[in-house]
Amino acid sequence: MLTQVDRGPRAESLLQRQSQFNRCGASTAAARQHFSALILSDREENELSVPEIDTRKIDNSFLRDHNYATEADIISTVEFNSTGELLATGDKGGRVVVFQREQESKNQPHRRGEYNVYSTFQSHEPEFDYLKSLEIEEKINKIRWLPQQNAAYFLLSTNDKTVKLWKISERDKRPEGYNLTDEEGRIRDPTTITTLRVPVLRPMDLMVEATPRRIFSNAHTYHINSISVNSDYETYMSTDDLRINLWNLEITNQSFNIVDIKPANLEELTEVITAAEFHPNQCNTFVYSSSKGSIRLCDMRTSALCDNHSKLFEEPEDPSNRSFFSEIISSISDVKFSHSGRYLMTRDYLTVKVWDINMESKPLETYQVHDYLRSKLCSLYENDCIFDKFECVWNGTDSVLMTGSYNNFFRMFDRNTKRDVTLEASRENSKPRAILKPRKVCVGGKRRKDEISVDSLDFSKKILHTAWHPNENIIAVAATNNLYIFQDKVN
Repeated sequence: MLTQVDRGPRAESLLQRQSQFNRCGASTAAARQHFSALILSDREENELSVPEIDTRKIDNSFLRDHNYATEADIISTVEFNSTGELLATGDKGGRVVVFQREQESKNQPHRRGEYNVYSTFQSHEPEFDYLKSLEIEEKINKIRWLPQQNAAYFLLSTNDKTVKLWKISERDKRPEGYNLTDEEGRIRDPTTITTLRVPVLRPMDLMVEATPRRIFSNAHTYHINSISVNSDYETYMSTDDLRINLWNLEITNQSFNIVDIKPANLEELTEVITAAEFHPNQCNTFVYSSSKGSIRLCDMRTSALCDNHSKLFEEPEDPSNRSFFSEIISSISDVKFSHSGRYLMTRDYLTVKVWDINMESKPLETYQVHDYLRSKLCSLYENDCIFDKFECVWNGTDSVLMTGSYNNFFRMFDRNTKRDVTLEASRENSKPRAILKPRKVCVGGKRRKDEISVDSLDFSKKILHTAWHPNENIIAVAATNNLYIFQDKVN
């Protein structure tokens, strides 16, 4: 039931050796081996129906100065809670920062959309696996909120190996007047206690506390890439490169393995799991994507081990478009159910696709994110950018899609009007209440004044992580170590 340890102290070394191949060799095998090894060893102006956007950069003064930002400051995940009142970010330093939405003021109604720091805590610390002689990074890979049941908030955070359940609560009163201890907490001399006192609660400055309630560990041999809370709110699943485990939120010492694609011989490995998510209303249904570009829908009512999928969503490849990079760019980096549960959205390197769960043969819609990079795949392969894992999100009504790109650009696609827009998250346009202007990339020919050449794109500036408020047109965009909030223009 618990995931067993792989053979040998360094199972991933085999996969690392697989990546040392001749780039002039067979394209299929080369791309597959390199991609598997990379993952397992631990990359006219259009207008949206979303109106003009007012931008307001979050106060991130609690972080180090931008010019001296370290690797630990890079944001690695962003997530709104179910009401949108809280927004959590995780970074490569293992920290979780929670922002709270400012309450509406009669004097300043436009400040309703602002988010300010609510709580900051260290979720994970760097560790060392002595059995495999491997360092375990503190980087937060994913954060998922649990629905609020009382005054406290709960969230799950995970690094490569360990998932933690955190409780975030407020305290504005403290007890005073204990019988056995004095006001400073020291034990009183029993001979001096002559009367019985009833402790009372005294007001104090508001304090937000984050405490770990559960730690789920020792169940993943490979790196965890996603976690998803079930609609029954009693279970969740954690996914690594080869296995998916089902946990009960109350039980930390055992998990059930529901998907295992690890072959008996690792040399026969052809694909890895890249992402997984539960259906928003059917607690028995979940979906997971693979590095081969396929999406599998599974039903836990069918069998305890869901290695045999119920549905397979896969688009046949056009042989005329096949190249050395075909398998790498077809790998799915993110998969998301729509809020209605009727559709699936997937993101590969160049496109976002929408699938109807009742139609497996081909995607319902395909949107080009940055097709102008198709001619740059060779250089993107050389600098490892081709392995970047971009996420994608739905808006609250499932009518608009959003995903990131390079040069701090992010893209939005309106499913109803079929219009799209490219916007930029940068310090230059992050003044309060500034209006974001659509950006365009010039592929060739004469470049207009407001366009940017594809050769001028900065591939070190990339937006991999985004989040959309569940009910309103408010989005959060993580650009390296900066977090930006964008919202509809407020009159």
